[in-house]
Amino acid sequence: MTEMMQAVWYETQGAAQDVLVGGEIPIPSPGAGEVLVRLHASAVNPSDVKARAGSRPMVFDRIIPHSDGAGVVEAVGQGGDPGLVGARVFVRNGQWQRANGTAAQFITIDADCVHLLPDNVGFEVGAALGIPALTAAYAVLKDGPVDGETMVIHGGGGTVARLAVQIAVDCGASVIATTGDMARADRIGDAGAVAVLDYRAPDLVSAVRTAAGGADITRIIDPECGVNIEANIDLLAEKGTIVGFGSVKQPSVDLPFLKMMFKNITLSSILVYLLAADEAAAYAAIIGDMLERRVLDVPVHETLPLAQAAQAHQLVEAGNRSGAVLLATG
Repeated sequence: MTEMMQAVWYETQGAAQDVLVGGEIPIPSPGAGEVLVRLHASAVNPSDVKARAGSRPMVFDRIIPHSDGAGVVEAVGQGGDPGLVGARVFVRNGQWQRANGTAAQFITIDADCVHLLPDNVGFEVGAALGIPALTAAYAVLKDGPVDGETMVIHGGGGTVARLAVQIAVDCGASVIATTGDMARADRIGDAGAVAVLDYRAPDLVSAVRTAAGGADITRIIDPECGVNIEANIDLLAEKGTIVGFGSVKQPSVDLPFLKMMFKNITLSSILVYLLAADEAAAYAAIIGDMLERRVLDVPVHETLPLAQAAQAHQLVEAGNRSGAVLLATG
């Protein structure tokens, strides 16, 4: 008899309450190079919500959403490491260019897309790591060590940016953060920022320079690259770097190339899904070490049952959350 599992899926794109369906489907078997993970929690990221709503074309007849999750390895496919069985792991890229993500009790996935979860970290926190924490580590560390540098991280109240603040500070950098919601300033300061500024300030460049106390700004991490490009170039020291992981408000960027050229500035865009396996493993190890040392705060806003997937998607769409929105899957 085929063993079955509970899952949530959609077969057409649209509003969460209209297209998300729950039910039973067969438990998958791991292929060569894959592992089978019994999931305990699944994270709902903004990218998952946008994909379900129609931001990119469906290329599969049925999609089990969500890229991130956490659980225990139940089995390995042909050629896999049997020592992984029983390991507590977090999952990344669950539904990146694949039909079946983490909104289910089980997932089969390439072994390179699971990373060890420290014993002192719960599955809820583990499920919240994949996209946000790896993006944050990638943005901070992709060009090498940042010890002694002074950097600006925009949107510090956001999930990725707040994680980036913590990672940068733990790696020895001094961080000035900006936010559009100064009610979150204390929370951002608690993450380690030496100053938290309102990015709508009429002279943000001057305010950042004052906060830097004469230190050169060598790196800027930005979730809204298009809106901030001019100010970022003004802020950066020669040979500085802008790392952009989004540009929603102004998707098409008018690039002041000559201004950048005469400061030898690097503009770098990143997409966490495209990390090579060795890069992802290195960043996951850094995150795991911080979690083990209890110096990385990964807040969870709310956890809902798998059957309430539509409500979880609506929570993410509404915004104004203070952490991850999760589904309990096991």
